[in-house]
Order: sequence, then structure tokens, then C-alpha cells
Amino acid sequence: MERLLDKINSPGDLKGLSQDELCELAGEIREFILDTVSVTGGHLASSLGAVEIAIALHYVFDAPCDKIIWDVGHQSYAHKILTGRKVSFKTLRQLDGISGFPKPSESPFDSFGTGHSSTSISAGLGISAARDLKGERYKVISVIGDGSMTAGLAFEGLNQAGHLKKDFIVLLNDNEMSISKNVGALSSFLSRKITGPFATRVKKEIENFIKSIPKIGDGLVSFVKKAEDSLITLLTPGMLFEGLGFHYVGPIDGHDTNSLVRTLEDIKHLDRPVLVHILTKKGKGYEPAEKEPSRFHGVGAFDKTTGKPRGPSRLTYTDVFSSTLLELAGMDKRIVAITAAMPDGTGLNKFAEKYPDRFFDVGIAEQHAITFAAGLVKEGFVPVTAIYSTFLQRAYDEVLHDVCLQKLPIVIAMDRAGIVGADGPTHHGLFDLSYLRHMPGMILAAPRDEAELRHLLFSAVNYKRPTAIRYPRGECTGKDTTVPFEHIPPGKAEVLAEGGELAILALGAMVDPALEAAQRLEEVNIGACVVNARFVKPLDEGLILELARRTGRLLTVEENSLQGGFGSAVLELLGEHKVSCEVKRLGVPDTFVEHGTQAELRSRLGLDADGIEKAARALAKTTPLKKRIAS
Repeated sequence: MERLLDKINSPGDLKGLSQDELCELAGEIREFILDTVSVTGGHLASSLGAVEIAIALHYVFDAPCDKIIWDVGHQSYAHKILTGRKVSFKTLRQLDGISGFPKPSESPFDSFGTGHSSTSISAGLGISAARDLKGERYKVISVIGDGSMTAGLAFEGLNQAGHLKKDFIVLLNDNEMSISKNVGALSSFLSRKITGPFATRVKKEIENFIKSIPKIGDGLVSFVKKAEDSLITLLTPGMLFEGLGFHYVGPIDGHDTNSLVRTLEDIKHLDRPVLVHILTKKGKGYEPAEKEPSRFHGVGAFDKTTGKPRGPSRLTYTDVFSSTLLELAGMDKRIVAITAAMPDGTGLNKFAEKYPDRFFDVGIAEQHAITFAAGLVKEGFVPVTAIYSTFLQRAYDEVLHDVCLQKLPIVIAMDRAGIVGADGPTHHGLFDLSYLRHMPGMILAAPRDEAELRHLLFSAVNYKRPTAIRYPRGECTGKDTTVPFEHIPPGKAEVLAEGGELAILALGAMVDPALEAAQRLEEVNIGACVVNARFVKPLDEGLILELARRTGRLLTVEENSLQGGFGSAVLELLGEHKVSCEVKRLGVPDTFVEHGTQAELRSRLGLDADGIEKAARALAKTTPLKKRIAS
């Protein structure tokens, strides 16, 4: 039997469907998403919860003429399916396939690229202002939610939108969740259970009261209806948005397609800022995701029937960070843990369970997380702030101004540093070495494996200087994590293999591939010294200078942008000391890296054993610069 979805190849195909058929289509899209994501992995729960929103938007509005902006982007799978990417959806997040996030270069229906949260209102308002400056006519709709309304940027956009009074629609997808359960006073306000059934009951009782009054005039009816609207606004989050200059509509059931369509049709002709408050359930339609929305926020391949991951579950760097911090917290009551809406993703959920008074989830507010940590340091605590590398970018000024300038010894644990895989360019942690290295007083480290992560974290809480430790996404190497802690002095590197032809200076996850490359080189009589650099700042200057003078050839390897990274630091060191040496840098070129598996992307970038061996062979064939100068 042919599905309705088989007939939908563009939003235009939706227009001829009946309301009942739209409901049927929502179920088919959910099944289609499940079939694909169970194989490819992806952001499942958020997109399952936003299916009816995507259908209603494309049924009522005329994209891409009308601009629809999806905040964060992990809510947008149904949107992708409805806008000509149904066939290619099976390539979701695969190498050379379609992105897991909105991407303008992929489709004209993706009005704005998103992967980080809370940008949609600012971007949508900018598009609205540009439309008016050009004298054009179309609608702009920003779909925000899944926790994104807890970030300050969203309210900066709302504040200006209310002031400018542009023709602009905001849909608030309120599912009470970001990646994990939302926190904070604002979240509590938005998620009051004065919504849904309660609001409907209040309206119904007021209507019944009006009808019970005999022979009332139209003026009184109008007055009472306005009073009703004011009451509902007062008792729901509408008071907040009305105060910001928006016309508030809602709350409405986000899984009632008829109600959504009717509401969007009603507001479509308004020419002022409008906010529609929509209540949805994250993971809607798939029982395992409804029960555990955090676990199904972002998933790898899984068994669709049981919801269990495919393949063995192995220890990850996040797991080791989590267990190590718990161990350290038991040794030192000054240690507190901070996360920005990601207790599960950063592994701090276990810390929260054991030490609830010493755990702080600040919501999607990385800037606040860093300055909040700085305040804790001022009063003698040792805050460990766990933030993904890609999200720490949002707190650059706070790290510089509030931490480094005041020499405050917070510890920043940068999870998902380097190539992260299928989430692609919005999530790769490829810039942290570059944007942190130039900050005065900063200690910047990268462990080679999980055992060294333990030692560095133990050392960092005692450094008494701002310290950032980066570690990769994914499985550990299998090293023993039960050995006693060792203190590693700042800037102390480690020689792992000796060789006189060249020295390979490797950092973090690149150390083991460098060792493998050195073993292959030895088989062809090329002796390569391998150094586990450990630190980007401070460098082990004495060791690097000695190796440069002795071998005349250095190969630096890092999973970071080459601009301003570890290799750049080595070049600067050689220049300062006027040491002549052939230097080859391996890293990420001046580009954004697309999505694919970590192995595929590292291979393309030459950041695996094959790539390191190739670069080392080429470098070994050169005549060292110091010998050329001497001749």
C-alpha cells in the first residue's frame, strides 16, 4: 500500500492534503525518521517531537519564499524530508551525505545555518529587517525550543524584535528539555502546568459564565473576552513575552496538527512580532525515546525494536573524566562541577547524584558558566567546568576577561575536542588550541590516553592557574585507569621513542598514530623520535629546542586548526631562539571540516598513521636546513 509520504517530494505536495491526511503523514514521517536514524545515528528525540510543527509550517507558509529558521537544527529532520531530501535522507550524517543540521548550501529551504543554540531569533530578526529595507514581502518564522530559550542570546533577539515591531513570527517549541532536563527559573516559568488543559478549562469556564448572563450587550461580551485573554496571559508565560512587545498566542498542543494549522493561519496575516507557545513531547511516538529523551537526544545506530545501541558499549573519555572527577571530589571538598545544560553529555550526571550541593547546571549559558566558576574561585573553591570544545567558543571573552586577567585557577574540561564525526562542522572541536593558546597565564593540555587524562585532571586541580584540558569524543585506548594519580608538571613532555632522522611532536589523540607511524618508519631504516607533547602552553621548550638542533627535522601533529595551534607555537619557539630547522606541520587546514566518521575524516586530513608516515617520509628525504646553510 502506497504511503502518503511517497507522494510528498516538496512542500507544494502538502497543500492538497486534508487535515486527517496531515495527521496520518506525521505518523509516517516518524516511522521514516526512526528507520533511518536507527541505522545512521543522529538527533532522534528532538526531531520526533517537532514533526507536526514542520508539517504545519510547510502547509501554511510558502517556503523558500517565506523563511523558516530552525534553532539548533537538531529539530529539523521532518523539515528536511518535506523539502526534497527524502531520498537522500538515508545518507544523513554520512560522509558526503546530507548534514544533520540546516545547511543553506544543501537546500534553499534551509534559510540559515544552525548547529549551536539560540541563534534563530537574532537571525530571523535580521532577515526581517533586510526584507523591509528592500521593500519585499514575505514571512519570517523562527522555530526555537528544546532548551534554546534558556540562553541569553535568545532574549537579546526578543528584546530588539519587540522594540522594532517587525513582521516576525517566533514559534516556541516547549518540550521542557534541552539535551537534558531544563533547569533554571525561566524554564520553570515557561513550563508551568498552567498550560494546556488548565488554560483550556479556564477559557471554557469563562465562556460558560458569559453565556449564563441573559441579554448582555455586545460591549460587555467584548469586555469580558478581553478580560479572559488578559487572565490567560497573566497565568501563563504570555506575560513575559507580551512585556517584551510580542503578541502571545498559546499555549497550544504541538501534536494536534489541526490546531497548529488553524493557529498559523490565524496569525499569518498579522504584521507585528508574534510568539506562538507550542507544547510538545520530546521523543514523541517512540516509547524508548519518550521514556529516556536525554539518551535519545543524540544516538548512534540502535536496534529499533528495543532501543538498545548496536555493538558493544565501551569505556569513553567522558566516562573516565566522570569517574576521575568523582574520585577527586571525594579527596577534596573544594571541588565543584559545572555544566551548561549537558550533565549527561559531559558525564557529570553521576557527580550530580553523589554531590548535588556541589553540582551546578547553568542551562545553555556557557558565558555564565565560566564567570560563575570565576566567582566560586574567588571564595576558595576549585570549579571544574565541563563544556564541549565547540561550545566553549561562545565564552571566549569570559575566559579571557573574567578568568585569565584575574589569574583565577578554574579548570575547563573540553570534551569532544578534535574531530567529532557525523555532527560535522558546527561541532568539530578544531579551534580551542588556537583561541586559548594566546591567553596570558593559561595552561593548555591534551592527554594521549585515558590514563593520562586522569593524571592531568588530578594535576590541574592543584596548578593554581587557569587550566584547560582537551580530550576527544569516543572510546578509550584500553589503558589501565586504576593506577595511582601522578602529578605532571606544567609543560613537561614525554619521549616515547628514540630516533635520529627526525622528531615527531604529537599531541593528544595523535600520539598513538604517531607511534604506529614511527614503527613503520623503523622498518625502512628511518629513525623517528616520538614525543608526547602533552602541553601546548607552556611548551617543553628545552626538549623541543634540543631535538630541533639534534635532528634538524620536526614534524608536529595536532587535531586542531593549523592557524595558531600547536605547530604554530613550535615555529614561534624556534624563531625566538633563532634555531634553524625543517618543520612540517600536520593538522587541519584553513577550512571547515564536513561530516563523516572520525576515521574517515582523519584519513582525509592525513591525521592517521598512514598520513603521519607519509609526511615523515617526505620530511626525512629533505636535507636539514642547518646542513644546507653550513654548505
